[in-house]
Amino acid sequence: MIRFAVLGSGSSGNSTVVESEGVRLLVDAGLSAKQLVSRIEGLGLRPDSFDGILLTHEHGDHIRGLRVLLKQMPVPVYANAATARVVKDTGIEGATWKIFDAGQVFRIGDVHVEAFAIQHDAVDPVGFVFEGPRAKFGLLSDAGFVTRSVVERLRGVHGLFVEANYDESLLEADTKRPWSTKQRISSRHGHLSNAQTAELVAELAHPGLKRVVLGHLSQDCNAPDLAISILRKSLEEKGHRHIELHCACADVSPWWTLAAEQDSTASLRQLDFF
Repeated sequence: MIRFAVLGSGSSGNSTVVESEGVRLLVDAGLSAKQLVSRIEGLGLRPDSFDGILLTHEHGDHIRGLRVLLKQMPVPVYANAATARVVKDTGIEGATWKIFDAGQVFRIGDVHVEAFAIQHDAVDPVGFVFEGPRAKFGLLSDAGFVTRSVVERLRGVHGLFVEANYDESLLEADTKRPWSTKQRISSRHGHLSNAQTAELVAELAHPGLKRVVLGHLSQDCNAPDLAISILRKSLEEKGHRHIELHCACADVSPWWTLAAEQDSTASLRQLDFF
């Protein structure tokens, strides 16, 4: 079994808790340390009960609370070399770094973690797949374009957290953002639109995919009901009516639990251990 809870998702900060029966991990730390600790405790967890912090990339809305949080959560920080180098330059000292390469599979306790390269305006951003004895969970945030490699890495997941940042028509009509910002958002190194996310989820859909949680929704250029309706229509057109769709927001989410019927751990291509 794997379960996950989103501590916050959006431009104000991003962070997700992922745990199995024996491992508890934090993916990104983009809220203040005070908020992170409060929300972790709100889930009934202790900050000192975590086994590691994994970073998708170095942007402030994904690492804002890391430096202070490490004083209360002295655990290893998992990142690739480029991301670790930039994060260290922000003044984070004393952390125990575990460096991985995109495409590498490594183990933290009973969870196998696969990091995969994505396209975004960061030095070397990644997504993750977490695979335990009975479930497989994918996490993809801040990706401007879905490559075939990303699709293959996420294929077979039982649950997925994925960004649906903007609706194309709302972004085009937005009067708050200059044209250059709109171009960056919709570029291949920006963010995913509702339509792009719907296409990805429809391709990944299979009987074992039970739950999809949408994140990083723009407050101005998207809406939860709109994002879900677009994905629901796309899935229903291909006969996939069994998948639960949810939206994560700036507030902490409930726990979402994933469990598959059979052990799928052996499907990973290789195992590299720290």
